Amino acid sequence: RFSSNMLTNILQVLFHLIVMVLAGVHAMPVPTNVPICTASETAQYSLTFTGKWTQAAFPKQYPVYRPPAQWSNLIGVTHSSDYHMWQRNEFASNGVREFAEKGEAWTIMKEVEAAGERIQSVYGILSAPAVMGGTGQMNTEFEVFARHSYLSFIVRIIPSPDWFVGVDSVDLCDGTDSGFTFSSPNFETMPQDRITQITSSFPSHPANSFYYPRLKHLPPIAKITLTKIKKTNQIISLPVEPTQLIWSCPCADTPLDCEVSVWSPWGLCKGKCGESGVQHRTRYILMHPANNGAACPLLEEERKCFPDNCL
Repeated sequence: RFSSNMLTNILQVLFHLIVMVLAGVHAMPVPTNVPICTASETAQYSLTFTGKWTQAAFPKQYPVYRPPAQWSNLIGVTHSSDYHMWQRNEFASNGVREFAEKGEAWTIMKEVEAAGERIQSVYGILSAPAVMGGTGQMNTEFEVFARHSYLSFIVRIIPSPDWFVGVDSVDLCDGTDSGFTFSSPNFETMPQDRITQITSSFPSHPANSFYYPRLKHLPPIAKITLTKIKKTNQIISLPVEPTQLIWSCPCADTPLDCEVSVWSPWGLCKGKCGESGVQHRTRYILMHPANNGAACPLLEEERKCFPDNCL
């Protein structure tokens, strides 16, 4: 989905939020129509991950403590076209599942090592330290060459049941769980599902922490900047999905509408025997509005009634 063909260039890619649901390990198909990279030398890049996860952009259930919003360390690989660390709409490996759920990297590192030994598809491993907040940066450097010109990585969203952001197979050639909220428990999805993308309307449930039905697209939650360390000053921007481009953000604060519970049953009828009385019902606020979202409706109603069981 991505390519670059330049000297000293800066590639900017907006992440799309991905939810990883528990799944078994399945072999990824080997592509047969991938163009061959003919670069004659290695290329070195710096990678900067910038978190843009703020309470203004994502006000619904934004985690402020135990733990507050933050990003895990980044784990990535440079590889050939016949390897995938993860793929959208495919099953996650055990290593990706453990990293997305618990932040444990042992299994995914063993998978990467095995892929490198078995089919020589992995060239290098890269990592960057965690970001202890919803905003902030982490940096690392890596190199690619003709046979291994692809970059993939994942960063875990904390807290979450098993959600992560990531990039799958960006070509740099020259020339597990079901959960609606950040704090959802780590219950296994049965039957196991594939890696799917969270949007402003999917999962389509008001309890979903990223459910903003008034928005066509979610604001960018993170950004990655890839800078080629060697060679001219040509600049190119590569979107993950052109339909989701929001490069220049004056990003407006995301409106959050008020959410209320269902009505309670009608209360007892209060009044004198033989005369009309009044009974009430109530509901309560589930989510207060924010950023000019729709105000809360009335929380109490009354209606006329006639007392029962008069003596």
